[in-house]
Amino acid sequence: MNIVSTILLICGLLFFTGGAVGIIRMPDFYSRLHPAGKLDTMGILMTMTAVALYNLHDFSIGTVLSSLKIILIVAFLFITSPTATHAIVDAGVRAGLGPWTKEETKEENDLAT
Repeated sequence: MNIVSTILLICGLLFFTGGAVGIIRMPDFYSRLHPAGKLDTMGILMTMTAVALYNLHDFSIGTVLSSLKIILIVAFLFITSPTATHAIVDAGVRAGLGPWTKEETKEENDLAT
């Protein structure tokens, strides 16, 4: 059980790391939300599942209930995270924030020289 929990925890941390790198490397607001929404949701699934499984090593009614609560938290996050990402994108569209284009990069490079 400890090996499975460790593997899930490491995989979850890799998803979080990928999300952080994606947020840093993406060029604009909209494309940064994609790794933030997708990879963080998957990272939380992996890490919290690892915690729930590790919690079950002392099998009792209390640990089963705690693990069930952790899984319910993950289910709640699976519902709210995409909804929140959609709401943030909608707010950006309503504020008039346009997506990144390749022409903007050319203009920035021309201004820099």
